[in-house]
Amino acid sequence: MRHRCHSIGAIGLVEQVRYGLVGTGMMGVEHLQNLAVTPGAVVTAIADPVATSLGWARDALGKRGDGVQEFADAAALARSGLVDAVIVASPNYTHRDVLEPLFDADIAILCEKPLATTLEDARWVVDRAAQMTRPFWTAMEYRYMPPAAAFIEQVHDGRIGALRMLSIREHRFPFLPKVGDWNRFSRKTGGTMVEKCCHFFDLMRLIVRSEPVRVYCSGAMDVNHVDERYDGERPDIIDNSYTTVEFANGVRAMLDLSMFADGAENQEEITAVGDAARLDVLIPEGALVFSPRTGFLNPKQVERSVIEVDQTALDAGSHHGSTFYQHQRFIAAVRGEGPVEVTARDGLMAVAIGTAAEISARTKRVVEMAELGF
Repeated sequence: MRHRCHSIGAIGLVEQVRYGLVGTGMMGVEHLQNLAVTPGAVVTAIADPVATSLGWARDALGKRGDGVQEFADAAALARSGLVDAVIVASPNYTHRDVLEPLFDADIAILCEKPLATTLEDARWVVDRAAQMTRPFWTAMEYRYMPPAAAFIEQVHDGRIGALRMLSIREHRFPFLPKVGDWNRFSRKTGGTMVEKCCHFFDLMRLIVRSEPVRVYCSGAMDVNHVDERYDGERPDIIDNSYTTVEFANGVRAMLDLSMFADGAENQEEITAVGDAARLDVLIPEGALVFSPRTGFLNPKQVERSVIEVDQTALDAGSHHGSTFYQHQRFIAAVRGEGPVEVTARDGLMAVAIGTAAEISARTKRVVEMAELGF
């Protein structure tokens, strides 16, 4: 069975929202591409200290870039008065410095994951966001992949009974090159379990609907980047791991990560097992596979459906349409037409689980979330 969902239809006149973008690298460009197909979104300002990156943004904007003001930093953009909302897509380790002038200007903010590279900075963001009168949204695109969203809805609606086990597999390509090679070092990324896996730890909390109690991670850098050197320094980022997270409500969740498995047919596979059934989602295939319990030796009763995604959303980025759908929710929040769905605290908790996983992998022990103040 095939389902078409989240179609992009004709939309009437809508209130315009002026956007600024800080950080015009690969993810920043994806945001620009998605804003181009978001009704009412108008890009008025961009900021990046690197001329090459600003050039990528100009190319992405094309004719829409006429009149867009360019700035060297977030502070200048914040002072300009040109924007109603700002997207922060700068390198992870810059987020606190970038956010400070934006908080001072009380501008609506969508901040890319991870919220910060340290718990201290992430807690600071939560405190500052609580003082805002405008929305603050942590960008967690994976929530908004249409197949994943359908999967989450069915789990929450009780289709599998009471959830007891959750597993997430991401088998993908290595980290891509970045400006200044910042993503090769944990001190600038927060570590792979923060930088990459915060998406999945956020999904765990969202699906399980409970808070983490303890984390165990076994991981290492075994294949990727081992022969690379930057100013004589070897990268130190995990490229494969297994992570188990125990939640306060008794549910166990596991993440299986490999960043040297780019030949896999599906990059993400998520499985939820309840006391009545199992449900899988496969991305980018878009398949939902429902497998109810049938008893020993009885015929299986597997149901398979496909959640399709509009081509417009797919073409606007590399995250299976999710960036587009996230932007529709964010702009609604900016207009006061919907809630903030991914808060600064959600961002903090994803960083916290990732930090616990990094500590666990490097010390080879279970980490209690209470050790980190949670």
